[in-house]
Amino acid sequence: MKVLIADKLSQIGIDWLKKQSDVELEQKAGIKADELAKIIGKYDGMIIRSGVKVTADVLANPGQLKCIARAGVGVDNVDVPVATAKGIIVMNTPGGNTLSTAELAFSLMSALSRKISPANASLKAGNWDRKSFEGTQLAGKTIGIIGMGRIGRAVAARAAAFEMRVLGFDPFYAGSGENGVEMVKDLNELCKRADYITVHTPKTAETTSMIGKEQFAVMKPNVRLINAARGGIIDEEELLKALNEGKVAGAAMDVYMAEPPVSELEKSLIAHPNVLAVPHLGASTEEAQEQVALEAAEQLVEAIRGGEVRNAVNAPGFDKT
Repeated sequence: MKVLIADKLSQIGIDWLKKQSDVELEQKAGIKADELAKIIGKYDGMIIRSGVKVTADVLANPGQLKCIARAGVGVDNVDVPVATAKGIIVMNTPGGNTLSTAELAFSLMSALSRKISPANASLKAGNWDRKSFEGTQLAGKTIGIIGMGRIGRAVAARAAAFEMRVLGFDPFYAGSGENGVEMVKDLNELCKRADYITVHTPKTAETTSMIGKEQFAVMKPNVRLINAARGGIIDEEELLKALNEGKVAGAAMDVYMAEPPVSELEKSLIAHPNVLAVPHLGASTEEAQEQVALEAAEQLVEAIRGGEVRNAVNAPGFDKT
């Protein structure tokens, strides 16, 4: 089988693929969409991360392509409906970066509460200013977690360890809470009660701008928001408005509508004094990168060999046209 690695991948995944006697491997990290469209049909499988955009044009002539494995969670850079129609399996690796993303979300929340970034910048500038950086402790506060999948549950466990009250809301899960999590059925109720709101849902038509004008209107004064999921789940125009009006004490962002950000709206958010922004670091740990690379490689090869198909996000066998 011929396998293409189209994005930068941890060496552990590459080494595993090289050890497979039936795998012919090619690496073209950072390949452009037009070039990829010309060559994609000669591969049985392809491994990507978030850089390569597998659009309908790229998939126009898929040839012998059978599987696309995303080393990571989000597949919004793949036209999944087109892949499904072409009979191509799209897989992700949802477990590999769970802890790294949860840790980042919690780190952002902690740093936002204690004004770590501006205090650090002030001290590096030669100032000794303690009064300007009085923060807020997490213990005793209420955190609202939107999306109670792997990452949401990992954040909940860490919040409980910090003696926070934990509310959970999940548009795709109607079950009861575990380990002290109080599940609420209404998003607005969570927004009314939470001192911190963090989102951990996939980005879909249903979740895009799910925190919008209506939700901001019912939030507590001095609420803080964290988005380490996908850009656009929180309505960024409404967020900037709430920040400027002092209705939101702060926001932390790891994800954006376009990466790197290009819109004036997102640039204004990043520059806002009450926003802590980092460049999509959720899965950027050595451990997470190794895990998702190895999982993607193993899943891809196993599926092409005719074995178990794990973590598929589509069902081309049923929907193929």
